[in-house]
Amino acid sequence: MIFFSVTMSLDGFLAPDPVPVEDVFTAQGRNDPAVRQWMAKWSELQAWIFPLRFFRENLHLGAGGEEGLDNDLARATFDRTGASIMGKRMFEGGELAWPEEAPFHTPVFVLTHEKRDPWERPGGTTFHFVNDGLESALEQACQAAGNRDVRIAGGAETILQYLNAGLVDEFTIALSPVLFGTGIRLFEGIDESRIALQQTRSQPSPRVTHLTYTVRRR
Repeated sequence: MIFFSVTMSLDGFLAPDPVPVEDVFTAQGRNDPAVRQWMAKWSELQAWIFPLRFFRENLHLGAGGEEGLDNDLARATFDRTGASIMGKRMFEGGELAWPEEAPFHTPVFVLTHEKRDPWERPGGTTFHFVNDGLESALEQACQAAGNRDVRIAGGAETILQYLNAGLVDEFTIALSPVLFGTGIRLFEGIDESRIALQQTRSQPSPRVTHLTYTVRRR
């Protein structure tokens, strides 16, 4: 199965208005008021996941953490994923932010126009750079995933490309009770004439509501 799982603001944004990724992850860049605002909004959007036991375990932050529905769903998403696909911008931000042991622990296929050798990290994550299109990346990811699923990790543009190509089977949105007003929309540019959705689950928690949909062609 091909799926994605993201957190979205109540008004439909995956992230605040973009700022240079190198500014977000450097001390000098974080002095910029626009970067501080970006960090504050992104942290508020993702606040549901930071206290979870799974989040702490996966990033080796020590014992403790909350259990319950949010934790169970985060762990289940990780367990079902045999390989991930992401766009170049998401990788560039993560390359600066992820610890040495990147938090995927599976193969990750990065959509790019450049040639680059695979980048192997401790803990089982290897980044493979694919410059011959999204279908090639998906084919390689499916082979690498074996009997597990392939996750389209992001960002929004990459998810949209796979949706519009009819290559997504299912997705889950953790709907966060925050409003951005502006930013990067999840469904900006969606080809609604080709895509129909069926809601299969709605699971509220104290912090977010998890909405799951199957995707079919009209």
